[in-house]
Amino acid sequence: MQTTTPNQFPALSTLAQKATQSHSKPSPVTGTSPNAKPTTTSDTPHIAGYDFTWLIQQVERLGQKQFGPKFTIRPADYPVVRHLLVYFLQDTLQADLLGINLEKGIALTGPIGCGKTTLMSLMRRVPGPDYSFVLKATRDISFDFQHEGYDIIHRYSRQSYDLRKGPKTYCFDDLGSEQALKHFGNQCNVMAEIILSRYDRFVSEGMLTHITTNLSTDEIETMYGPRVRSRMREMFNLISFDDLHKDQRQ
Repeated sequence: MQTTTPNQFPALSTLAQKATQSHSKPSPVTGTSPNAKPTTTSDTPHIAGYDFTWLIQQVERLGQKQFGPKFTIRPADYPVVRHLLVYFLQDTLQADLLGINLEKGIALTGPIGCGKTTLMSLMRRVPGPDYSFVLKATRDISFDFQHEGYDIIHRYSRQSYDLRKGPKTYCFDDLGSEQALKHFGNQCNVMAEIILSRYDRFVSEGMLTHITTNLSTDEIETMYGPRVRSRMREMFNLISFDDLHKDQRQ
């Protein structure tokens, strides 16, 4: 998978930092550079002082760099992208308007193939260092548990710290796709234990967690139990794709 370096998209790599420093609109960017912010009108929606249309263009450029030249964001998905950008750019005014709690994580839900993993992968390129996160597939975690045992649970909970930055933020991708595997005959609902452990640190230290899933809330309760479902209500902002969204991989 191709990646981009911060200086390829300098505006996106610094938006979150600017947003936290001031809520005033930044000075217009002039010139013909592809990174220049276009002139906007007063009725154009803004996030962190930046035109939403311009932000969409920048995210599409990131997507084309990472996933290929045909990558595009459908207009029908703009509301989802808007919520994600408001969160990851830490725009407190827009967050209040949209009912987003910036002290919680993100639960991005929707049908299979709607683009949840793709968008969260791109959102890793948007925030400043204080809001960066690691994307980890839950299937990989379950397979790791099979080989390494209960240390895997600790790796993503009580050992999930950076010496300089504090608690690590993870996005657990495709929650519900993992299998309940055994380690030396002992079966464990690994993701349930990780979520519960991270919840305790969310309450005590503000440890953030993000997830993507195609499970409904009832399916989450069936798979992980009522306690996990209850904790997830406290941990996450729910952002959802339309249930009728077509699989973009077909």
